[in-house]
Amino acid sequence: MKHLFSTFLLCLVACYGFAQSTKVIVRARAKDAKFIGTGIGGAYVVIHHDLTGEILAQGLTTGNSGNTDLLLKTPHQRYDRLTDDQTARFEANLKLDAPTFVTVEATAPVNRKSAAVKASTQLWLIPGKAMDGEGIILEIPGFMLDILEPQTHQVLSLSSLKDSQVKLKINLVMMCGCVITKGGVWNSEQIEVKAFVKKDGVARGEVPLNFAGIDNIFEGSLPIKEKGMYEVQIYAYDRITKNTGLDRMNFVIQ
Repeated sequence: MKHLFSTFLLCLVACYGFAQSTKVIVRARAKDAKFIGTGIGGAYVVIHHDLTGEILAQGLTTGNSGNTDLLLKTPHQRYDRLTDDQTARFEANLKLDAPTFVTVEATAPVNRKSAAVKASTQLWLIPGKAMDGEGIILEIPGFMLDILEPQTHQVLSLSSLKDSQVKLKINLVMMCGCVITKGGVWNSEQIEVKAFVKKDGVARGEVPLNFAGIDNIFEGSLPIKEKGMYEVQIYAYDRITKNTGLDRMNFVIQ
């Protein structure tokens, strides 16, 4: 009996005294949309030891954005898989010798710093117990919004403006890169797009932008009557999902 008890203790010590490989999968999913993968540049994932701050693993999610019908159209039951081996993910194999409390962060889309959002969560990792399958899924809210016209710090002549107006034009996509169209899966008709306008630092009101009939494009016209330094902040707001996005720029009328 003493021999058996000693053997048991040795096994117990071995389990927690030596590092065990622990698989961890992390995914970043755009709010109301799909997974953030190779096509949009990926999400940058960092796994920290919560107590010491040590980085245990880091890297990009790679793979495709997933199946639109499965993610957004098919009714789901508890435990249904929404991903497969091709769905974008970051995978790490950590060497853990004890249960470890970690912080998992994802910044996405990593190649679009002006639109990137950081999401995080915390959990215990147990040596040898995989976090695989769907893995750890972090939600990334928002839109990617780019002002296309006018250009940054563009100088325009007041006398040259057609109908005394400056065209405002943006490109708007989901955080996973999915397109926005009229009546589509991501419906332009439920998204409000407006520009806040300042002249020489003083607020001059708002200008609506409407869907232009081309995927992701919204346009509007800003009446201009005076020379000066102008700033526009253009936002998008989904009335149903509450997703938001914003871009800003300055131009000059002389």
